[in-house]
Amino acid sequence: MTSHITQAPGFPGQPIGRLRPLTLLNLLARGARTRKGEARRLRNREPGGGLRALETLEGNEYPVLALPDTVVFPNIVTPLFIGRDRPVRAVEMAEALETPLLVVAQRNAEVATPDLADLYNVGTAAEIGRLLRMPDGSTTVLVQGIERVRILDLIDTEPYLRVRGIPLYEDERHDMASEALMRAVLALFEKIVELNANIPEDAYVAAMNEKEPGSLADLLSHILDLELPKRQELLETLDANTRLQRLSILLGQELDVLELEDRIHSKVQEEVDKSQREYYLREQMRAIQTELGEADESQRELAEIKEKLAASSMPNEVKAKAEKEIARLAAMPPMSPETTVARNYVDWLVDLPWTQATEDNLDIARASQILDKNHYGLPKIKERILEHIAVRKLALDKMRSPILCFVGPPGTGKTSLGKSIAEALGRKFVRQSLGGVRDEAEIRGHRRTYVGALPGRIIQTMHTAGTINPLFMLDEIDKLGQDFRGDPSSALLEVLDPEQNHEFSDHYLEVPYDLSKVMFITTANILDPVPPALRDRLEVIDFPGYVEEEKLTIARQFLIPRQLEAHGLKASQMQFTSAALKMMIREYTYEAGVRNLERAIANICRKVARRVAEEKPSLHRITPAALNKLLGPPQFTEWLANESDEVGVATGLAWTEAGGDVMQVEVSVMNGKGGLTLTGQLGEVMQESAQAALTYARAHAQELGLDQLDFDKFDLHIHLPEGAIPKDGPSAGVTMATALISALTGRPVRHDVAMTGEITLRGRVLPIGGVKEKLMAAHRMRVKTVVMPKRNEKDLLDVPRDIQRGLRLVMAERMDDVLAQALLPSAIAMPKPRPKRSRARKQPAILPAEAPAEGIPAVAAG
Repeated sequence: MTSHITQAPGFPGQPIGRLRPLTLLNLLARGARTRKGEARRLRNREPGGGLRALETLEGNEYPVLALPDTVVFPNIVTPLFIGRDRPVRAVEMAEALETPLLVVAQRNAEVATPDLADLYNVGTAAEIGRLLRMPDGSTTVLVQGIERVRILDLIDTEPYLRVRGIPLYEDERHDMASEALMRAVLALFEKIVELNANIPEDAYVAAMNEKEPGSLADLLSHILDLELPKRQELLETLDANTRLQRLSILLGQELDVLELEDRIHSKVQEEVDKSQREYYLREQMRAIQTELGEADESQRELAEIKEKLAASSMPNEVKAKAEKEIARLAAMPPMSPETTVARNYVDWLVDLPWTQATEDNLDIARASQILDKNHYGLPKIKERILEHIAVRKLALDKMRSPILCFVGPPGTGKTSLGKSIAEALGRKFVRQSLGGVRDEAEIRGHRRTYVGALPGRIIQTMHTAGTINPLFMLDEIDKLGQDFRGDPSSALLEVLDPEQNHEFSDHYLEVPYDLSKVMFITTANILDPVPPALRDRLEVIDFPGYVEEEKLTIARQFLIPRQLEAHGLKASQMQFTSAALKMMIREYTYEAGVRNLERAIANICRKVARRVAEEKPSLHRITPAALNKLLGPPQFTEWLANESDEVGVATGLAWTEAGGDVMQVEVSVMNGKGGLTLTGQLGEVMQESAQAALTYARAHAQELGLDQLDFDKFDLHIHLPEGAIPKDGPSAGVTMATALISALTGRPVRHDVAMTGEITLRGRVLPIGGVKEKLMAAHRMRVKTVVMPKRNEKDLLDVPRDIQRGLRLVMAERMDDVLAQALLPSAIAMPKPRPKRSRARKQPAILPAEAPAEGIPAVAAG
């Protein structure tokens, strides 16, 4: 297509439209002075000015070059790059005919094939100076503007765009107003050239050499980086003074922007220069100190911190915080008090484990061996740990670490089991005791505004662990305090909640810390002091007390070898007989765990070690006969109750922090006015149980053979021995009722029967807790028969079979069942109490001792 366009006019196949080149060439041949004079005459022809007069002319035909983003001004040389076919044909035709090319800006740059409606009405007639065809197919043309042209109408669109237009001439009067405008514009332009590095100084020189206001305005409009509508507006403005005024406004706006940029750049440069100067001076100081052998200690430490920070893999948010604090630290004077605060904070951030983790050992067989090696018994607890390891092995990325809570009496191995779990998993073990913690800041840390502020115990322990996935044991969670300083148990909610602890917030760090990979294990003796919200986040695992057989095995496998090694003794130098160990368990260590048993063994080992160290004959075999000499007289008797059946004395079972226990309830009857006295530091629940027992006895007086009694004529006194120990709980209800009915009826209570259960006013026996511990206590005290609620039969699954085989268990649903097992059938004659003197000399009340034996109903007969 290009080959035939460059052919001369008149060749066959030339796609040239009908032009009238003679008229146009004759117009161009006129001088500039002639054109200006004609424009003045046309303006003076009618009052409206010359524009309408020019529009009455027939005009000239122009090939059009539509530009999407450029405005060409008269007398300005402009290079243009053309890539579309139709504009290229227009340029080639103008070059071939040696006619001016009308360069017009497009209203919408995205239109690929513009029509007359897509073009502005005013363009610039330009002469083609040079035409170059590039290897990529595009065309570069160098044009010089001649004059402004107004488009009248469209002639044709193919093969290129042609229009009819008329030249627009301005009246370039040069008066004092024009001179003033020119000077003002040049002054503004001079400042812009000084501030704008993109405008060369030659542009200002060229502007100074322009003598006409219109030419100066066109030159500056071309040089300035203006938007296309503003350029087009300047092109369409024919009056030179008006054009200069608008241009001065644009120059002023541009100057304001440049001055603002210059101020910003100056400030930035000042900061950069200051930083470079400080860096240079520091480097000089460092070099001088190095030469003198006096390196700055603070700078060296700061460099070490920066190296640690660069090598750490902490989260981006934390790293940004650390970098900010290090920058503040570097700017502080070494002797400033703030330096120590900032330095400690940065040290905590850098030294904390953020991504360091140990790899879990998920070998279930190995874990089972470790747990069995370090602990005897506890089958359910070991099974739970092995299940956890199995699930982690199958779903490592999906499983969340559990929050276990070991609940049981002291000395049952809760803390030591946590160490064994850490060993089985291959994790680091850290421990923090919460006993006596009352301040919330102990958990969350203190804010840095306080003097001597530190992170909380959680973060401190994580720093000690050095990994983000240790086994973290929180001991004594039931002994947390609460006062005006806060509630630390509430602060633990975020720590022990799997939904929240991935972003634990410590007041000192002020950045989130991930605790989701930590395996938390808490311990407690009882769960009652633990708040319900915190208890809800814990998976509770009960640690029952050990039976005698278990204690024997633990002593032989763990306690004795450990104490022998701790005291420098060999197994051949001291041996314990089974009888001696049983005596120590029964008469010297009354407990649910084995802590006191180990102390007793250690006491014996110390005495033997002394004799060995003094090279004196020592005991190689510890027998029951030697215990009295080594440990003194027994501290506990096997059975504290009476060996014979008594009236008004019943044996009950209780639960304590140390495990199960056996207690007696004593009831005495005396003359009085129907009062009830309770002693032995009984709690409110136990006092209510005593009231319920008395109400039951009075309501069932006829069934119990007590219908002849006047309850308003005597007082009852219920006492529980060991009055210095507070007691409370509903499980003593049936025991109180049995002792009370025994005292009223005169029927003895079997001394080898123990009981537990809550009583109602209707005589029903309700279930209670701590069945396993209570049965273990009964077994330890040689009780033969235990009466317990029928609804607690399901709890026997947790009781060892050895204990169940050694006891006769009676399941009771009503109080009648308890009395049938506990009371003997015959009543014992009791002395008649002396009645009180009164004016009416009423007959004395018939006391339980005077009730005939045959009057006792058959339901209570045992």
